[in-house]
Amino acid sequence: MPEPNFIDYVKIFCRSGNGGAGSAHLHRDKFNRKGGPDGGDGGRGGHIVLRANEQLWTLLHLKYRKHFFAGSGVNGGSSLKTGANGEDVIIEVPLGTVARDADSGEFLFELTVHGEEKILKQGGMGGLGNDHFKSPTHRTPRYAQPGMPGDEGWNILELKLLADVGLVGFPNAGKSTLLSVVSAARPKIADYPFTTLVPNLGIVRCRPYASFVMADIPGLIEGASEGKGLGTRFLRHIERNSLLLFLVPADSNDIHKEYRILLKELEKYNPELLDKKRLLAISKSDLLDEELKKEIREDLPAVPYLFISSFSGEGISRLKDTIWKELQ
Repeated sequence: MPEPNFIDYVKIFCRSGNGGAGSAHLHRDKFNRKGGPDGGDGGRGGHIVLRANEQLWTLLHLKYRKHFFAGSGVNGGSSLKTGANGEDVIIEVPLGTVARDADSGEFLFELTVHGEEKILKQGGMGGLGNDHFKSPTHRTPRYAQPGMPGDEGWNILELKLLADVGLVGFPNAGKSTLLSVVSAARPKIADYPFTTLVPNLGIVRCRPYASFVMADIPGLIEGASEGKGLGTRFLRHIERNSLLLFLVPADSNDIHKEYRILLKELEKYNPELLDKKRLLAISKSDLLDEELKKEIREDLPAVPYLFISSFSGEGISRLKDTIWKELQ
């Protein structure tokens, strides 16, 4: 997917419909000139609803449409006729979409299952007709409830990609190259930092009828949790992953230190990320001989690790099998 088309954050204005007013009608016909109350209820206002759609991968379709207005409920009628409900507005969003209040930043809900629906703005309730207010001592009430006003305001929609494995590493660690080797994804690859400016997804097939989804998250740097580099813009995508695959290149000055820095940035952003399963892959291992690998092993962190090379294919099959076992 071209980079300009990947939108994972939008701000939209929504207004639900007003409720219809109840009717204060009194029954009249040629046989009964002084009938009792028969006013019907007003219809409720239309809701603003978010619906999860697994066919969508981005919020691009909401980038240029910022305003959504639901229909108002119809007023109640005579003969206890209830007014029609206002027309709902359905906004389809990708799986993994989070809704927040724009003013307070309050978390409202998230959508993770195809077809799941949640009301973003509740339509106003319809007013009760005068039939509800009759009593033995007050048989002809001449009043009814007005409809309740709808809700309106700005909301933020954020997309957190749903993937089984998230690639975590500094720029130029080889994340995009690895994704292109193990899947059919074709992320942009170059020999300069921050080549990847948007997350990329790839489906990795590791054995017959077995596969998992891998996400290439744009590179972190030290201080990313405080806004440096690409900042926290894409850190939220890591929250959805079941397993974190840390990628550190073999030509790094200190593999253990680099791993600790990455782990620290995740902890600063969200301490719960440290509860996820972790796997360390030493990329570009075609640059190493057995003696260098032995030296590196002596200083690696206490986490499952593998030596891999996207160039030579070393350790790729084992990596896929290891990830599959961890996910199960």
